[in-house]
Amino acid sequence: MNHSTTKQRTPEEEELARKQEDLAYLETEMAQGELDLATFLAELQAFESRYLRIVGTRMADLDEIEAEMAEIQARQRPNDARSQRQAASVRAQARESAEARDTAQEAGQLARFEPSPELKALFRDLAKRIHPDLSTDEQQLVRRTTLMAEANTAYRRGDAAGLERILNEWESAPEAVQGEGMAAELVRVIRMIAQVRRRLETIQTETAYLRQSDLHQLKLAVEDAEAAEHDLLAEMATELDARMLAASRHLELLKFEEPIA
Repeated sequence: MNHSTTKQRTPEEEELARKQEDLAYLETEMAQGELDLATFLAELQAFESRYLRIVGTRMADLDEIEAEMAEIQARQRPNDARSQRQAASVRAQARESAEARDTAQEAGQLARFEPSPELKALFRDLAKRIHPDLSTDEQQLVRRTTLMAEANTAYRRGDAAGLERILNEWESAPEAVQGEGMAAELVRVIRMIAQVRRRLETIQTETAYLRQSDLHQLKLAVEDAEAAEHDLLAEMATELDARMLAASRHLELLKFEEPIA
């Protein structure tokens, strides 16, 4: 008569199994959180680029005109310290606006960030495998951090091939091989759980901060206006065009009145 025996797990093995289940769940949560945060950041970046192209370029032109006016007025009042400070301040603002305009021009024509379901799934899978908070030593942390930064950049660009390359690179690396030993594995899993939980808290904090940002509030306002069939950015651009026309006329008058040196 044959008797089948099933080896009972030790308390340590049962605890390790429970911790591994907890870790697997938290890794999934973290991967989704990283995906949501990366998508949110990419959407904000795309909106900022759109805003700068439509509104920022006009603001830069207006600031340049106002800087020229302030400098003419400062030259007309060489002993007026207030005019000198005002001219310097307005010129600094014009430089800042010009830099933002140049950034917008370099950003290209992306108006929306709309990742495909396949791209999202690929990024989520990659985050579960290479996330820095799953590191078990300093060398692995550096490697994972570098790859995760590359993954975020590829995701924002919609570069699925780049994400696949990073995943293949990681899976073929020595760091992907896990060590053996019950005690070491249990400690490793416990520490990884703590790391993942800390990262989840950081993701929540970063997301809450971004949602309160002026850029996100403007994005919401623009989207609400679009839902009501209003183009808020176009309206802002029209208003700036009118202000530029008035400012340009004023500048020409100042140039005409300025004595020739």
